[in-house]
Amino acid sequence: MVATGVALKLAQDADLDLVEVAPDARPPVAKLMDFGKFKYESDMKAREARRKQANTLLKEIRFRLKIDPHDYATKKGHVERFLSAGDKVKVMIMFRGREQSRPEMGVRLLQRLADDVAELGFVESMPKQDGRNMTMVLGPVKKKAEAKSEQRKRSAEVNAQRKTKSEVKAEARARAAQDGDGEQPEPATEPAAEPATSSAAPKPGGPKPGPASR
Repeated sequence: MVATGVALKLAQDADLDLVEVAPDARPPVAKLMDFGKFKYESDMKAREARRKQANTLLKEIRFRLKIDPHDYATKKGHVERFLSAGDKVKVMIMFRGREQSRPEMGVRLLQRLADDVAELGFVESMPKQDGRNMTMVLGPVKKKAEAKSEQRKRSAEVNAQRKTKSEVKAEARARAAQDGDGEQPEPATEPAAEPATSSAAPKPGGPKPGPASR
């Protein structure tokens, strides 16, 4: 245990700060440190923790009992995208009119969807009917953090490929410039002069030459 005045003198001599780290302790605990560096490192750790923190969201998508193949494929694509991102998906089937008396058709549709996306998700909550609706919850196979990590890796690979292509183009331009500097321009040649004729051709419509006089 060191007196406060002595601790302050030690901090001043070491060019450090005297920071109270446990004020509720008896006696209170203080530490000699570079408070600016400590604050910076604490902020960086908190930022890294927030970046790694994964909040799983619950997405919702709705189906009709009588859905055509195109709409089913489109909605299934949305479910696959949500599961790939590490989010849960609440699938809801809305019954209309007499469809409420055929809940087994809704169960078959939900089971079909679960089988189609089995590689990306699993049934977390089995189908259950609630009034005019039937719901089922699908959970992602990969956790949110893993999905984000894979997404960052894919983005890095795409950026690396783009960088490689740009480097190839730059090298091709450099080689083209070198080839252009190495070529010597060919000397210009003047066109050959045509031989001159001794007599001019008569003009059309002009007088014809007469007989020579003796």
